[in-house]
Amino acid sequence: MRDIDHVAEIDRVLKGIATGRDGLVAASWRRCVETYGMDPTRAEPAHIVTATELREHREEAERLIAIARSGLQALFRQVAGQNYVLLLANAKGVTVDFFGDPRFEDELRAAGLYLGSHWSENLAGTCGVGACIVTGEAVTIHQTDHFGLAHTPLSCTAAPIYDTCGSLAAVLDISLLRSPAPKASQNLAMNLVRASARRVEMANLMAMTRRDWVLRFSSTPEFLEVDPEAAVALDGSGRIIGVTGAARGFLAPDGSNLPLIGQRIDALMDLSVDDLPDLMRGRPTEERVLRVKDGRGLFGHAIAPQAAHKLTRRTLHDLPGALSSFAGPDPALQRLLAEAARLAPTRVPLLIAGETGTGKERLARAIHVCAAGERPFRHVVCAGLDAARLADTLSGLGRPATLFLDGPEDLGSEAQAALLSALSGAGELRVISASRGDLSAACRQGDFRGDLFFRLAGVTLRLPPLRHRRDFDWLLDRLLARRNAGDWQLSPAARAELKARPWPGNIRELEHALDVAVALAEGRVIDLCELPPPALSPAARSDPDDDLHAVLAASDWNMARAARRLGVNRSTVMRRMRRLGLTLPD
Repeated sequence: MRDIDHVAEIDRVLKGIATGRDGLVAASWRRCVETYGMDPTRAEPAHIVTATELREHREEAERLIAIARSGLQALFRQVAGQNYVLLLANAKGVTVDFFGDPRFEDELRAAGLYLGSHWSENLAGTCGVGACIVTGEAVTIHQTDHFGLAHTPLSCTAAPIYDTCGSLAAVLDISLLRSPAPKASQNLAMNLVRASARRVEMANLMAMTRRDWVLRFSSTPEFLEVDPEAAVALDGSGRIIGVTGAARGFLAPDGSNLPLIGQRIDALMDLSVDDLPDLMRGRPTEERVLRVKDGRGLFGHAIAPQAAHKLTRRTLHDLPGALSSFAGPDPALQRLLAEAARLAPTRVPLLIAGETGTGKERLARAIHVCAAGERPFRHVVCAGLDAARLADTLSGLGRPATLFLDGPEDLGSEAQAALLSALSGAGELRVISASRGDLSAACRQGDFRGDLFFRLAGVTLRLPPLRHRRDFDWLLDRLLARRNAGDWQLSPAARAELKARPWPGNIRELEHALDVAVALAEGRVIDLCELPPPALSPAARSDPDDDLHAVLAASDWNMARAARRLGVNRSTVMRRMRRLGLTLPD
């Protein structure tokens, strides 16, 4: 009798599958019964992989987990108060990352809302992750939509995450142990999970295609730069080499199964790769209109390739300790520091040149520390010293020491003579000088003694201004960490603003700006409104063309950012580039 009742129940389920359920859920139920031979009347426990299997799945998904984690943490903070749980499952349906309230850990484990749970449709039946894998679409499987009796209290909303080739890479699921009865109660969860999956795809594309153009799209201009809807990566010839999941909906003609990878962008849009610079920041978003070949209009934002870092790990790590922490991955600075390291043990007099606030004293102290011996470091500020005071300041320099002369260009003629006399009888003295101007030009013009100049400038080390440095992000993170031990972070908008400023006061000005921002910050994230305004408007430079290439390189060839650093319009930058024959790097 029991077997007859069981068969009757299965028959009843099959006949009633479509009743009260949408087509996706009905199709999934039919697969579970007819293809997988599953029984909806049995309360199957959650399927959990072994610890060894979980480790293997997590290792395979390690890169995706790292990219997705910060976004998922932000999403969980939004929904944690509503008792939601976040699951990141791989393309096989195994949960490889998890965010949930530890107070309900036992219940979550029992329900399968935990690390290692296997939600493929052939094991768990109709469920959020499984249905998403099968259909490739965002779905909500709500309460009795679930095939297994053990899962009917749950409400699960899942969205697919595609890799840069357009293949399914993962599923992001947001679930509730217990939810309101109406399925419409999960509409907000659907919007959140779709948006988060889209952002993970965008972050993955940006990380995978740093050396290529990225063109991002939105149907409206308002959030084009901060939260675009889709994107493609393009090589130098304009061929698509990477996509986000929503890109097909923007570029492919309706009903077309034409793959986007390998297509030329000018075959899909009225746009060539040469037009991309005009879609970068600096031009109002509402003016960045694109036309798809079928006549639809979009708004576009192009991001230029990042310059390749030619430094090797060995180059950075071979520098002595005091010099290794002076700069990040900036090729010009690393070459300068390597030269400084070789010169440190010698007695060759060094002249460190650079604008105010570029770190001249810090470099001098680093060189001093790298030199052998226990010689003292004597810092002499030359401004305001007359001959008598200078002679008194330099008394007792017969023993080995490092003399750091800060601003020798500020010395008058008599003080210059007194300095030359003191250096002539100084014995084992290492002289390092720092000049914010061009001391050699002052020598040629007769404003500085030639014999003294050659005493001070055995080698000149020129520190670049902050606007030329290509390790700005490294420096920014390092300075911020010194101030708050990691308690605060910069929002993307605040970081972009700081990177775009001209910084006439260089590192010193940046440090003051961060001090103010940390003091004004009300939360853990420093936003645009908490940054102080620039201390000075950009100053005119005597030879802007000489400055242009360095600023463009330091700005990753982002013309809008370079224009802000130079204090000119973007059109001026483009005009100077054409005049100098400068082109965007491949």
